[in-house]
Amino acid sequence: MSEAAKTPYKPPVPELGPGQTSYTSITEKISGIVLTRNTPVAWFIFFAIGFLLLHGLMVGVPYLLFEGVGIWGLNNPVGWGWAIINFVWWIGIGHAGTLISAVLLLFRQKWRTSINRAAEAMTIFAVLCAMQFPLLHTGRPWLACYWLLPYPNSMDIWPQFRSPLIWDVFAVSTYLTVSLVFWFVGLVPDFASMRDRTKNRIGQVIYGMLSLGWRGSAIHWERYEMASLLLAGLSTPLVLSVHSVVSFDFAVALIPGWHTTIFPPYFVAGAIYAGFAMVLTLMIPMRMIYGLEDFINERHLNNMAKVMLASGMIVAYGYFMEQLIAWYSASTYEGFMMQNRMHGPYSAYYFFLILCNIVVPQLLWIRYFRTNMFWLFFVCQFINVGMWLERFIIVVTSLHRDFMPSSWDMFHPTIWDITIYVGTIGLFTVLFFLFIRGVPMISLHEIRTLLVSKDHK
Repeated sequence: MSEAAKTPYKPPVPELGPGQTSYTSITEKISGIVLTRNTPVAWFIFFAIGFLLLHGLMVGVPYLLFEGVGIWGLNNPVGWGWAIINFVWWIGIGHAGTLISAVLLLFRQKWRTSINRAAEAMTIFAVLCAMQFPLLHTGRPWLACYWLLPYPNSMDIWPQFRSPLIWDVFAVSTYLTVSLVFWFVGLVPDFASMRDRTKNRIGQVIYGMLSLGWRGSAIHWERYEMASLLLAGLSTPLVLSVHSVVSFDFAVALIPGWHTTIFPPYFVAGAIYAGFAMVLTLMIPMRMIYGLEDFINERHLNNMAKVMLASGMIVAYGYFMEQLIAWYSASTYEGFMMQNRMHGPYSAYYFFLILCNIVVPQLLWIRYFRTNMFWLFFVCQFINVGMWLERFIIVVTSLHRDFMPSSWDMFHPTIWDITIYVGTIGLFTVLFFLFIRGVPMISLHEIRTLLVSKDHK
């Protein structure tokens, strides 16, 4: 036997581990996560925790609708509380899915193939969680159509199109729609594979309907590739536009600490920062639970950590520019607001924010911390907390001390603020783990394209 024949087969690209040598091995491993009858115990544990937290939403929302937003910690002048903080936080988390799926697809980055499906699902679930807060914040969500949707009605009421809150409606709904279409289009070939592999008749019918008659013909693949590129091109501007529009909620106001042109790029960088941290927060445990080391390897962890580090440095620059602009403008109000953040009653939150978003992520300059799952997961948790604190500092510290000292007041969340927020985390967890159980969490057809045709076995 020749030396070449003795040499074990190695995948031609670094995105796959040595255990994945053929289309068959890839298909069996990924589809087996869904089709297996032996669901890991860890899946039930995480799902049970999420379902338990979801009860906070199921209890908190009906009570909120019955009693009104007075059950929250809102006061005068802090009219925006945890609802807006959580809205911006969830929207930011949803950014990584579009960036990984659309932008990296256009740049032909093959390492995205192992994480794009889960990131797209995360985007959709995060946006669904985010959309609840503006509606609940109105106190009367059943009247949302009168105030938000642009159609004539019997009350002769039209939306205020000069308000960035209305821009949010169009931006977020567009983002959700395009993300859903992009996600579903990418799933069609995999639904066909699941249709052909499942032995359950009900599963065959469901996957058959979802696969839209896919047969893998040349014309099917041609139209699929064209649709994917068109949707990627359409989605790419949304990465910049959605969170820029969200930042306009603050930037177009005259409130000190908000009225700055740096907010759009600063918010976009922060969204990518938070989004990649959440992707790693989800994928590192999934990698361990399902043994996906061949698909999510050191290269993926390293690249995502580099993206986090780059976006984190942009966020740090934004923090510095906020202080610099306040000082350089010589505005009494801007200077007071920045001093209030550092030395006011919420100063501990501000410096913990700096620790979470700037100090701890500096570990990512070292390759060991970028590729070690424990330390990378550890850094991501600091970023998750820090990005929520960033929104808290932006909203509360700019509102709680008004232009008139007689109007100053402190903001303290109530149990219902916490309950509803924790409930959305439960909703997100339940949806994500149901997704893992019913849909291939890694794109089958994209992973298979990483194998060179001549090595197909």
